[in-house]
Amino acid sequence: MIHYEKFMLPNGLTVIVHPDFSTPMAVVNVMYDVGARDENPDRTGFAHLFEHLMFGGSINIPEYDEPLQMAGGENNAYTTNDLTNYYIQLPVENLETAFWLESDRMLSLAFSPESLEVQRKVVCEEFKEHYINKPYGDVWHKLRELSYTQHPYRWMTIGKELRHVEEAQLDDVKNFFFKHYTPCNAILVVAGPVQTAEVKALAEKWFGDIPSGTKYVRQLPKEPVQTAPRRMDVTASVPLDAFYKTWHVCGRQDAAYHATDLITEVLGSGASSRLYQHLVKEQRLFSNIECYHFGSIDPGMLVIEGKLVKGITPEAAEAAVQAEIAQLLQQGVTEQELQKAKNKTESIISFEDMSLMNRANNLAFYELLGDAAEMNTELNKYQSVTAAQFMETANTIFTETNSNTLYYRSNMN
Repeated sequence: MIHYEKFMLPNGLTVIVHPDFSTPMAVVNVMYDVGARDENPDRTGFAHLFEHLMFGGSINIPEYDEPLQMAGGENNAYTTNDLTNYYIQLPVENLETAFWLESDRMLSLAFSPESLEVQRKVVCEEFKEHYINKPYGDVWHKLRELSYTQHPYRWMTIGKELRHVEEAQLDDVKNFFFKHYTPCNAILVVAGPVQTAEVKALAEKWFGDIPSGTKYVRQLPKEPVQTAPRRMDVTASVPLDAFYKTWHVCGRQDAAYHATDLITEVLGSGASSRLYQHLVKEQRLFSNIECYHFGSIDPGMLVIEGKLVKGITPEAAEAAVQAEIAQLLQQGVTEQELQKAKNKTESIISFEDMSLMNRANNLAFYELLGDAAEMNTELNKYQSVTAAQFMETANTIFTETNSNTLYYRSNMN
């Protein structure tokens, strides 16, 4: 059981306090309800660009990292299609330094052409290094565009096109900031050896006078139900042929989410999974294979992907994967397999919860989903999935009309 207290400032900032007196360190986590799905299709990559800009100096603090390092702290951030998260860990006696830093960049970044240019170059280099010049780097650009026709999950967090970041103007950037990076669109979690009264006083002092902003109301286009399979065949300078197949699945808050997660565990998570045992170890068709999903808030994707052993064609690889899926759908999942997947999931969650930083992050995430209390019921939801629910979900997902297939062939053979 993760204990916490929650309150909201008059400007709409949600604050969660998670006391843990077993450590001298405190974590300050700020999660903004904005991700790549909230971008203009003609101006993508902005949420990720902000992850960089937020470290480029704010209205009263020219260097973000310097005072934090002097306070013995460390920080980082990440952006997804759904959210943006910033976190700091530092000795609890210097907790107020974190409030000062986070509140100042929420109040206003130091928008300047110089700062934008510096961070733009960083992001553009990242785009080129990881998504243009790297083998298989464009796979997810292609797969997202193949799998989605309407929903903004059709582009990656880095952006749909390099030119969107290259051509970003200061006014575009400012407008995006003041629309999304506001108290009413944020969740602040403070974890560690702290009392709620102390956190409340600091929150009111540092965040209380920041203008609330207008709550962003998300109205995203829904992805239509896919009615025909889609396929793509690519040849590129990569060392091995690769096979990718995606299926649309439910969103994070759907009743079938936990069954979907367990399906990926049974099929392709780790060396004891069905796909690895049969297609890597026994039949030696793949050098590696995995099955996973993105856990996205809106309806997402389940993926099976793997690199092929030389001499094996993508067609043969796909036939073998389809045979494994057909076997699952025909014969079902055993109670032993299902319980093993539940046990593994429980151990992963328990291990994650050992970290104060993970607990702070997860409290913010569940609050973003609707209620931080859900963090304490998550394991029960996995344990209550029956074999019948597992198979009902599998039969819903694994239809050919719901699939998108990419053959990524090597021209180096």
